[in-house]
Amino acid sequence: MQSFHGQPVLINFWATWCPPCIAELPLLDAFFQEHNAQGWQVVGLAVDKPTAVRSFLARSPVHFPIGMAHENGSDLARSLGNLSGGLPFTIVLGRDGRVLHRKIGQIKAPDLQRWRNLPGVN
Repeated sequence: MQSFHGQPVLINFWATWCPPCIAELPLLDAFFQEHNAQGWQVVGLAVDKPTAVRSFLARSPVHFPIGMAHENGSDLARSLGNLSGGLPFTIVLGRDGRVLHRKIGQIKAPDLQRWRNLPGVN
């Protein structure tokens, strides 16, 4: 994450067994491809088993980095404000690394449009 300092970052906690998580991945991928040139980074953190994630990504690849949060992913998500531990969970970090927004549940295009214009990301 240090390499993303000074850039807005969208972090998405997801799992292969979570239908809303899977449904939003193409939207996240399109957002990353469209806005990466403006400095936006997207990072997926899979709260899942590595074999399931590798298998899923072999069938449905994305262009942004995916990390494994394993069973510690729930603890990390809670430390970032997801007290219920629900998935999907997305946070937006500003260029200074501060959390600007949190959302539990499936994201939609209007969410991404709104987040793209948050103070601290431009």
